[in-house]
Amino acid sequence: MKGLHALTATAALLATTASAFAQAAATPPPPPRPYFVGNPIGLPAAPPAPDATNPAAFVPMSDNVRVYGGFRGAEACQYDPVMDLVVVSNMGIAQNLTPNDGWITLLNHDGSVHTPKWIGVQAANARGDANLITPLVLNQPFGIDIVGRTLYVADSDGNLRNPDPAATGNTPTVYNVRTFNLDTGEPIATFPIPEANGLINDLAVAADGTIYASQTSAAENSRIWKITPDGTVSVFFAGAPLNSPNGVAMDPDGNIVVVNIGDNAVVTFSPAGEVLKTENAAQAGNDGLVVLADGTKYVSSVREGGVSMIPAGGGEATLIATGIPSAASMCYDPTANALFIPMNNNNAVAIVPLD
Repeated sequence: MKGLHALTATAALLATTASAFAQAAATPPPPPRPYFVGNPIGLPAAPPAPDATNPAAFVPMSDNVRVYGGFRGAEACQYDPVMDLVVVSNMGIAQNLTPNDGWITLLNHDGSVHTPKWIGVQAANARGDANLITPLVLNQPFGIDIVGRTLYVADSDGNLRNPDPAATGNTPTVYNVRTFNLDTGEPIATFPIPEANGLINDLAVAADGTIYASQTSAAENSRIWKITPDGTVSVFFAGAPLNSPNGVAMDPDGNIVVVNIGDNAVVTFSPAGEVLKTENAAQAGNDGLVVLADGTKYVSSVREGGVSMIPAGGGEATLIATGIPSAASMCYDPTANALFIPMNNNNAVAIVPLD
């Protein structure tokens, strides 16, 4: 009788399992979820899934509240004239610890947060979800630029914990530039720079979409990479007067301006790669660079914490701000008439009015 009971129980279990499989097979998969970006500050932070039941209506934060912060490893910023907001890149958690954790924050003109996580509101482990129509990869964004309705981001792949227990170090890093649609936040393309053997730090984009990206390496390994709109990669310039180049910007004449971390040089190149002039900031160790429409240059020192101003037409640089720790790749907000300066591992953005 005991054997008969066991057979009966087994048969019942098999029948239940078969019924469960049949029900699962009969249940249609959820509809693909469209790519989405984060909401401005309010509830909920992310749009509900299309199949969510009773989704909460979005409730914007009331006008009498201001929120500051919202960063992790704030590295670079640019002003977007269409949204009339400041766009800030966040490196997130280190790539070898949590891959695909970078994100983009949107700021108001007073530095308060408009959208904490616009691009990158999805959790790192959900960005490649097969049910997300457009997967998102944004590992550790550094410099950014905006041309038209495209956001250009210096990023990288690899640099993960090596799965081979016998291996030392992380997997190789492949540097690239990613582009995003500024109207929807959706990824557009990725441009690898396979021969880059140092950090791709900052970038500037010409009106025709040509990208100039700095490789922040010392001495003869210093270089600026050029990526044409069709993805062709070449070395634009290598060696002196580059000395651990970092910040890159276009001037009003379409020339490429670069600042060095290794010294205080501010070098202007023609699109043909000719050195046109070398100016000097008031401090060395520079990272951020802003060139205004009249040719005035502002340079931020990530090592010495000051902001230099070089007058249009040349002249001696003067310090207009000091004591800013880790003053990184800054930008100019014309609505506020102010410089916005991400402060890297200080997880903050400084604002310097130009009135």
